[in-house]
Amino acid sequence: MQNNEAPDNGKWYVVHTYSGYENKVKANLEKIVENRNMQDYILDIVVPMEEQIEIKDGKKKTTLKKVFPGYVLVKMVMTDESWYVVRNTRGVTGFVGPGSKPVPLSDEEIKAMGVEEFAPVLDYEIGDNVRVISGPLENFIGTVEEINLEKKKVRVSVSMFGRETPVEMELFQIQKI
Repeated sequence: MQNNEAPDNGKWYVVHTYSGYENKVKANLEKIVENRNMQDYILDIVVPMEEQIEIKDGKKKTTLKKVFPGYVLVKMVMTDESWYVVRNTRGVTGFVGPGSKPVPLSDEEIKAMGVEEFAPVLDYEIGDNVRVISGPLENFIGTVEEINLEKKKVRVSVSMFGRETPVEMELFQIQKI
């Protein structure tokens, strides 16, 4: 592939990881993409999750469960360098496909997996008051400042130590009050 290829035409590939390393692989890949300035080649990294409702001690608890344990989905423009970066990320055992040639998911497979661009349905918008429902700032209250659907991130202004602090989070880490 040539470097002048349009960066927005990546395809989804399935990457096999050590079991339990899916989120570490996602975080490691995101760091590498940022450090090596590869945003035009590795476009999105997703660990498909689904909500699961558990009832313990009479209390309803919602947890996120991996849909495909041991796998991470990567939307990328396949070049020698992008293949090398993903393949040699710590925790990655290889691409899914025959031999050493990665095979992108077809549109039908993507739709069947419910992955299609992962357009989330948000119940909040900019200016809404929200509660952080997971992560180190769980139960903090804040105001939505920015929503970035491409990166699947939201910036929330949270009051910490008496001052407003902008914090970037995953879309699913907050809920409208």
